[in-house]
Amino acid sequence: MTTPLPVVRTVANLRAQVRTWRQAGLRVGFVPTMGALHEGHLSLVRLARTKADRVVASIFVNPTQFAPHEDFEAYPRDEAGDMTQLASAGCDLLFSPTVDEMYPAGAATTVTVEGVTASMDGIARPTHFAGVATVVTKLLNQCAPDVAVFGQKDFQQLQVIRRLVKDLDIPVEVVGAPTARAEDGLALSSRNAYLSVDERKVAVRLNEILRDAVDRVRRGEPVEATEAHAVADLQAAGFAKVDYVETRTPDDLSRLGPGPTAGPFRILAAAHIGRTRLIDNMGD
Repeated sequence: MTTPLPVVRTVANLRAQVRTWRQAGLRVGFVPTMGALHEGHLSLVRLARTKADRVVASIFVNPTQFAPHEDFEAYPRDEAGDMTQLASAGCDLLFSPTVDEMYPAGAATTVTVEGVTASMDGIARPTHFAGVATVVTKLLNQCAPDVAVFGQKDFQQLQVIRRLVKDLDIPVEVVGAPTARAEDGLALSSRNAYLSVDERKVAVRLNEILRDAVDRVRRGEPVEATEAHAVADLQAAGFAKVDYVETRTPDDLSRLGPGPTAGPFRILAAAHIGRTRLIDNMGD
């Protein structure tokens, strides 16, 4: 029988537990989440477990990364179920703070990352990355882990976090974990719960179309033609809106020049079906 997962809800209690582990010479891993956990999240916990003696996960649906028209209130929440899954994956402690604990009255500081936020989701969701950067900076300072694990499905977000950790001299190793996928290739996401049966059949086409786009670039097709072809394929598949399909360098997400590319690349996409916005990426 799995032992119930200990939970702390204040920064003071989180720091006290981490301090106890450090005094014992233990290495600490951290996996931040917004809850509604699935196998993708659990794979991050298991990866963190291979790199640390103790693993902390957080659950916090961060209001500052949602625009007013987005799904903050509707975002799926199931703390009890999440705790059971975390315990089975090898997590040692859950940090589950309130909004007031994370953003006390009078809080007036926002972390802004330039460069890697200037395109793609930085355009489609203009306030998103300031919210992400701020909450991740706070969580890393609160937990002070040796290693923090993030999924590569949110590839632009991962690069934003790597940038802020480097620029702000936060002493943590950031590890990007491979995207976890369903058997049909759809990237796992808490928001997949919004998909109807018919929408789910369309959603899987995002994975297939991105794979085709990667093959085209590797065969030497110009990136602009590849991107245009992918957008048309997504629209034909039934996606109501395509925010972007863009081919970028993996490290700083700079735009690749016109024509064929010989260096490493990653194709990132975001598209809507019904009430669900899906993101995915593939490449080197």
